[in-house]
Amino acid sequence: MKKLPVLENILITDFAAEGKALARVNDCVLFVPNCVPGDIVDIQVTKKKHSYMEGRLLRLITPSPQRCEPRCKHFGECGGCKWQMLPYSEQLRYKQQQVVDALTRIGKLTLPPITPILGSDKIYEYRNKLEFSCSNKKWVSWDAIYEAGGLENINTEYGLGFHITGAFDKVLDIEECHLMHPINNDIRNFVRDYARSNGLTFYNERTHTGFLRSLILRSNEVADGSRNDYMLIVVFAEDNQPAQKALLEKLHSGFPEITSLQWVLNTKFNDTISDLDIHVYSGDDHIIEHMENLEFKVGPKSFYQTNTKQAYRLYSVVRKFAFPSVERSACTPCAIATDLPIVYDLYTGTGTIAQFVARYAKKVIGIEYVPEAIEDAKENALNNKIDNVEFFAGDMKKQLTPAFIAEHGQPDIIITDPPRAGMDEDVVNTILQAAPQRIVYVSCNPATQARDLALLCNAEQPHYRITAVQPVDMFPHTQHIENVILLEKDNC
Repeated sequence: MKKLPVLENILITDFAAEGKALARVNDCVLFVPNCVPGDIVDIQVTKKKHSYMEGRLLRLITPSPQRCEPRCKHFGECGGCKWQMLPYSEQLRYKQQQVVDALTRIGKLTLPPITPILGSDKIYEYRNKLEFSCSNKKWVSWDAIYEAGGLENINTEYGLGFHITGAFDKVLDIEECHLMHPINNDIRNFVRDYARSNGLTFYNERTHTGFLRSLILRSNEVADGSRNDYMLIVVFAEDNQPAQKALLEKLHSGFPEITSLQWVLNTKFNDTISDLDIHVYSGDDHIIEHMENLEFKVGPKSFYQTNTKQAYRLYSVVRKFAFPSVERSACTPCAIATDLPIVYDLYTGTGTIAQFVARYAKKVIGIEYVPEAIEDAKENALNNKIDNVEFFAGDMKKQLTPAFIAEHGQPDIIITDPPRAGMDEDVVNTILQAAPQRIVYVSCNPATQARDLALLCNAEQPHYRITAVQPVDMFPHTQHIENVILLEKDNC
């Protein structure tokens, strides 16, 4: 195998996709993680192609003036918060530029002035959900192996934390994570120590054996802000009921903050639990999230935005774009008009956006692929006493058809919040046939959003133009960004 070179004194110039930093070496583009524009570094090349290279940071020669000290001790090994070494103000600047670049370079779209990105008030402890994997073999860095004098001098058992990219069977053992309230560290570290002390095995991804498989922790903030409720789901891979009960009882007695303690047995070859029976050991089978006057029941299988406070800001933008005549302080539908619009909410999930805008609509039609999510949406609408929403489960391109629209009413407004892959072209064409007055497009991937918007804006009839762009940062210290676009139909 040909030995790949070490590149010395390389100037990092920008950020690229997936949060990697970018440099140019002769006519070749170099991608490398854990660097900041302005850094001068030595890089070990790990992949070399004709037009680009990938590498890893060997030495930081001269740090960038933009660089700051990461808070987390696992930074550089854990892939969860790749931008911790960048001040938050700079993170926001690069994220906004990512949106602009995608819309103009990929979509070649004409844009109005873009509103400054809405940053998160909390840049740590902002998540309401974390998942930790158990592995019989924890991941160990080359630096740690070198410092220990060899892998044989390191105990590689009991990894409880996050999976390492490119190493499906190894988990980075986490001692601290700052993405959620510190109780996440207390619970996770307790389970690891208890397992070691009591001879409980961790899951082996290769042999599919082991007792403990994963932990899922969810939290909320009660309506008056006085405390958090916590849901913990313990995922077992072996049916050892005495050992299961002993661990669950220790968690129940040791952590009174857990108001919903549940468990599930997963002996499948994949990690999904949506098709499995989940059992309540103590407390409720759900926690409640609040948003304005709405309550959302969140169970172990429910989808809910993982940054609750930013989700409220995101949904507020969606509502403002969908109903531009509604002042933010308006509380009643009469603030809009006598003739209320029909709204379609595509990829509705558990119907949070649909219910958030329902008071301003004649009716809202929500469509989602996952049947369990639709059941959550119906239950939440019932609990919130919202009777002008209807939810349907099915593949979007098969569900959203001209016949469906003819049956349920021509939409005046379409809100769409697709997954990262964006919308199928058939869905885009159906939206164009429906010809709503306004389209609000929410996306977690500006690249696929730009592709879909180009199809919507380049159609001859109806003709749409982008009239508002609002990026929202849901995930500080990552490269991810949500973006909300308003398209309005030209009626001339």
